Amino acid sequence: MRLIDEFRDAALIAGLRARLAGSSIPPARLMEVCGTHTMAIAHYGIRSLLPPQVKLVSGPGCPVCVTHQRDIDAFISLADLPNIVLTTFGDMLRVPGSNGSLEARRAQGADVRVVYSPMDAVRIAQAEPHRQVVFLGIGFETTAPTVAASLLEAWALGLRNFTVLSAHKLIPPALRMLATAPDLRIDGFILPGHVSAITGLEPYRFLVDECRKPCVVTGFEPLDLAQGISMLLAHLGDGEPALDIQYSRVVRPEGNAKAREVVDRVFEPTDAAWRGMGVLPDSGLAIRPRFAELDAAKRFAGQLQHVDAHEPPGCLCGCILKGAAEPSDCQLFGTRCTPASPVGPCMVSSEGTCAAHYRYLR
Repeated sequence: MRLIDEFRDAALIAGLRARLAGSSIPPARLMEVCGTHTMAIAHYGIRSLLPPQVKLVSGPGCPVCVTHQRDIDAFISLADLPNIVLTTFGDMLRVPGSNGSLEARRAQGADVRVVYSPMDAVRIAQAEPHRQVVFLGIGFETTAPTVAASLLEAWALGLRNFTVLSAHKLIPPALRMLATAPDLRIDGFILPGHVSAITGLEPYRFLVDECRKPCVVTGFEPLDLAQGISMLLAHLGDGEPALDIQYSRVVRPEGNAKAREVVDRVFEPTDAAWRGMGVLPDSGLAIRPRFAELDAAKRFAGQLQHVDAHEPPGCLCGCILKGAAEPSDCQLFGTRCTPASPVGPCMVSSEGTCAAHYRYLR
């Protein structure tokens, strides 16, 4: 692995910028669909490298942000049950539900714990056998293998006090919706590096073959992003859509077959509701019936609250997640909605578009 400084070389980036400025590039709207890309693009000022006719827009790359309000409310309702330990990644704590947040529930005495891995939740279940430990399964193809592995571990250990409430999402169905929506006018996609390390290229093939949209899997350093965008614009310029990998030091065309096999053993595709995009067919992951004992949606079916959820009044998170609006279009941005007092999840998450704009682009 080369030193990271090589991927932040100012001279190389300046060369790419000059190449972009000197080439004949048609007007284009490019979308990144990875929250880490969203933060990196804002952090490194990647937009400033581009000619004025090229616009970068952010898509549904933040797994916390795309989680539907109804699922957020269901998570929070679990905190009200007796003898429950809720475990989750840190971003979930402050996401506002229709009636408070997990952070507020914890302040009121609920046992809500931040873990760094779902395996941490398995260890808690082992250590506290008389309590029900629930892990809130949020994430894309990147985190699904580790959650699947934790379920297999709990199954092998015979733990019956460990469950997962799955709200996992799959990126390709969301890309299909975005690529075919006539009002969004996306000309090309910066594909996620972490997700693609698992999936490989094949799940994106329809974007080129059916939708005629060029795509490049890109890394996260400034030189990665500049080079990936340059490759994408070259495909737009020659009129031949292609599916490329810039991030070849990590991503292989075949992806990670072992990780996908673990996911397939535990999960099956299911229709899922996305914030701002509605219900997308086969865009979520449900725990297979074989492992129903470890499925929190089944174990607590009569106790989960599924209210008629809706976006907080005035919040444009749903529109921002599909590239139909920018944070600056929202009247709440930077006034009522800040990282200290977020109204919507796009301001809460460390990968949220509003959080990136607030931190780097105000």
